[in-house]
Amino acid sequence: MKKSTKTNKFNRFALSILLVASSLSVFAQNNVHGFTVEDIDGKKVNLSQYKGKVILIVNVASKCGLTPQYESLEAFYKKYKSKGLVILGFPANNFMGQEPGENADIKQFCSRTYNVTFPMFSKISVKGKDIAPLYKYLTEKKENGVLDSGVKWNFQKFLIGKDGKVVTSFSPPTTVDNEDLIKAVEAELKK
Repeated sequence: MKKSTKTNKFNRFALSILLVASSLSVFAQNNVHGFTVEDIDGKKVNLSQYKGKVILIVNVASKCGLTPQYESLEAFYKKYKSKGLVILGFPANNFMGQEPGENADIKQFCSRTYNVTFPMFSKISVKGKDIAPLYKYLTEKKENGVLDSGVKWNFQKFLIGKDGKVVTSFSPPTTVDNEDLIKAVEAELKK
């Protein structure tokens, strides 16, 4: 009788551990495809729709010295879109108030000034206490399993593989015509 009581206690304990572990895995993200964000028009977008594509995630701003990068980002998107690349733009006002506008203003600016056609998303925070969950995943090794890469400024770029996992990050001044960035993107597209 004692053996069966011990077995039952062990089984309940093991079941408890499994339930806790499975509930935690619901909240943990192991790639960007598990995130849902809002597009620039406020519609929910599950990033799983980009499974099988190489993604370049960029935090953008309209009033920054690096803002002209929109032009090269758009050209890069047009060049590689048919090969499986998508660029996702996330406006953020974390650096010296350089993205003060509302989503509608940002959308209009991007469209009229740079003819942006790559997907743009609602303004978020990319650092600090109010960091968006996606950016917490992108910037912390304990979340993404690859690198710690806090966002230093506007136009930092995160390269994501077809499996939705972080590959690497490129500093804000690194443009998409940088040889290392191009090589990294093309290597991911070949996988």
